[in-house]
Amino acid sequence: MNLEDLNEKTILFLGKSRAFSEDEFYAQLRFHKIYLTREQNDAFDFVLEGRMMTPYEQNLSDELYELGKYEFITIDTFEKLLADKIDTTTLLMSLKLSNDKVRLKSFLQNAMIPDGLFFKLLKMYSWGGEDFFENDDNRDISAALVSRFYENIERNHNVQYATTGIYHLILQTEDAKLLEAIAELEPVKFHPKIIKALSIDANTPKTVLKKFLKKGDKVAQEAMAYNPNLDITIIKELLKHKDLAEILAKNVKLDEGLFELLFEYKTILAENESLTKEMQTQLLELHDDALNVALSHNRALDKEINLALVDLNNEELNAAIYANRATPQEILKKAYEDEKNHLSLAKNPSTPSKFLEELFHSKDEKVLDALARNESTPVAILYQLQLDSRFERAVKTNAAFGKHIQSENIGWL
Repeated sequence: MNLEDLNEKTILFLGKSRAFSEDEFYAQLRFHKIYLTREQNDAFDFVLEGRMMTPYEQNLSDELYELGKYEFITIDTFEKLLADKIDTTTLLMSLKLSNDKVRLKSFLQNAMIPDGLFFKLLKMYSWGGEDFFENDDNRDISAALVSRFYENIERNHNVQYATTGIYHLILQTEDAKLLEAIAELEPVKFHPKIIKALSIDANTPKTVLKKFLKKGDKVAQEAMAYNPNLDITIIKELLKHKDLAEILAKNVKLDEGLFELLFEYKTILAENESLTKEMQTQLLELHDDALNVALSHNRALDKEINLALVDLNNEELNAAIYANRATPQEILKKAYEDEKNHLSLAKNPSTPSKFLEELFHSKDEKVLDALARNESTPVAILYQLQLDSRFERAVKTNAAFGKHIQSENIGWL
């Protein structure tokens, strides 16, 4: 059904509107030339079932349905049709000229309006220099923002009334428009944690990052250095600070130009997981011990580079390589033959399960502690390690074990 099908038609309305306020609901109907009646005796073409119908209205609805003469519409379907036909330009101009905060708030709380319109209306809302939940109006708008975009809000409905809800939105979403909308909210200035989350997020628009940079926000600058998705103008600005340059060297997504630009920090650069095989080869050919150690920790280490580092037969390098999840299985299997490599292998999520199971019988406390922290350690072994007070905390902070407990919904032992 289209809204045009209802033009110049009369609808029997039972109950109340849901997404629109009563005044706005009737205003939209007048605009679209749709007529409502509350009386059964009047002529009507459709029956609209709203929320909170009285027992009388519910009985009437049932009787009319049994007659089979009328088409029924639910309030959610009808209000969605209205919301989709809102003239954005006219509405924004009307709100701007009238400065009607009550009407603006009503629209922002309307879950039926499109996200694009919601973002435009959100820009118009004045926070009055106060925080997200510092007054009733701000609280309602903050709750509307969180409830609209929060994943699985029904499982954590109270989160819409806490600043953590806005923080979680940033962590959950990949929507650049939502991230931009949050960044532009006035109360964000009160929350360094939110600014940090926005600055580090690879999906945050460059325009937002540049605004943070222009403000000289130290929290934003440091967080930005961990963002892998920066443009060259931001990178060059951050490179003016040695501490930020070192963070960039390890985290930024590299191309040939950036590799050359950051080559001054080559030892740190060696751990950057976006290094291509050619870049790794170039670093290896420098024959620098410290650089090789850093390279051996790189979790995206190329297989051939891995083998070349093993061939150097250096204990410090080997310890790092055997603990590196990027190391090929054949190298790990061979390393297992020598007991001195067991600690590194116990740390490595890529170590074959049968070896992790065998390592459970080790007498070395460090090996057992590493197993307790390893997310690839079989759950049955983690249960056993949890019974030992020395490793109980390590098991409980193991993300894989926590996920298993949640999926089984059995709680901690």
